[in-house]
Amino acid sequence: MKTHWQILVVDDEEVMCESLAAWLREDGYVVDTAPSGRDAVEKARLRDYAIYFVDLKMPGGMDGIETMMQIRRLHPEASIIIITAYATVDTAITAMKEGAQEYIVKPCNPEEISLLVNRIIKVKNLQRENTILRKKLTRQYCVHDVVSKNPRMQKIMALCGEIASLRSTVLIQGESGTGKELVARAIHNAGDRASKPFVAVSCAALAETLLESEFFGHEKGSFTGANQQKRGKFEMAAAGTIFLDEIGDISPKLQVDLLRVLQNRSFYRVGGSVEVSVDARVVAATHVNLKQAVADGKFRDDLYYRLNVIEIRIPPLRERREDIPLLAHHFVERLAHELGKDVSDVGEGALRLLLDHNWPGNVRELENAVERAMVTCRGPVLTEGDFEFLAQTAAPAPAWAVPAGMTIEDMEKVLITATIQRTQGNIKEAASVLGIDRSTLYEKIKKYEIPR
Repeated sequence: MKTHWQILVVDDEEVMCESLAAWLREDGYVVDTAPSGRDAVEKARLRDYAIYFVDLKMPGGMDGIETMMQIRRLHPEASIIIITAYATVDTAITAMKEGAQEYIVKPCNPEEISLLVNRIIKVKNLQRENTILRKKLTRQYCVHDVVSKNPRMQKIMALCGEIASLRSTVLIQGESGTGKELVARAIHNAGDRASKPFVAVSCAALAETLLESEFFGHEKGSFTGANQQKRGKFEMAAAGTIFLDEIGDISPKLQVDLLRVLQNRSFYRVGGSVEVSVDARVVAATHVNLKQAVADGKFRDDLYYRLNVIEIRIPPLRERREDIPLLAHHFVERLAHELGKDVSDVGEGALRLLLDHNWPGNVRELENAVERAMVTCRGPVLTEGDFEFLAQTAAPAPAWAVPAGMTIEDMEKVLITATIQRTQGNIKEAASVLGIDRSTLYEKIKKYEIPR
């Protein structure tokens, strides 16, 4: 591994320069030399050395500090070690202030040099390995900001790519905090509408009259306070995507209006008489079981079928626990920059605690937990103690005990019934979760007389 990293020794004293280079070559490193600061900068322009040993006092108008500053402009990640025979507090402070990693005094001890270089190279190897792994993970498990290695989520992301350029409406169902808007944005960004607007509307946040104006806009004077014409979200999303979040919460009147938009691709502004055409693709999301809402008479069946042309069901985080470490590291990396905290990792004990938590708030709760832990942590690695608040607030999941006399067939029936209920009757998804073919699942449903 040593030969992968190259070192440059810069010193106007030829004996000192060659001696130091010889020591380093004996340790297996590739070493170049330069007799002056100017020569060193020219060599640095041609090659990115891992470590630079730079003499502080050199003739020719460019001393060690100036040489170091020029090199750091070319290679900000370079490790620079200042060497001098005239050690003072002022020169040490100046060197470290300008970015020197170490400051050593002549005559140099070969053993000390070896230990120093070995320590720096170990850090650089770890940094390189970490960068490679992160890039690999990003390529493999991150698609349009959706981070997951769960097979069901990867199928969802593959589906997003397949339907991205279609005009068909999409209904995304899943619990709060599972990332429904991220999936909607992934669909938008993967298709030919990516350069057009993505407009999100929260249907649960506004009253009916305000939401109607938010959807369709209004004409001047259409109601008190309407001092000028206003474009609605459907107009703003022209040729792009409109994301209707929590669509299950809209009123019966708005359900009729929305159905008309989906059927006719046009609408009227509030108080207006001019029909406005719209070419926005509709992606809707809800945590409500719309099929049950239709059965209960709370949601129009014709609107449900208009919205549910392509259905996506996002599994909760507790059903894809393999994503928890991946997401935790992703949040640490992003939040470290946003919060200005020197935190780089999640410890093993902390990960065990995160894996054991039930996450009723799903990915959003995990992100908030990581942020809270980072705000109060004291070191560069998040520990189990940094997540103590989870143990204090979480209700422990009750342990399930096998009832006396229960047979394997009884257990299989319970498992299949629970899975079908959790997937809301979706046999294809239930079979995928159980790891069996659909035909096998149909046979077991018939055998055990399980209601769908």
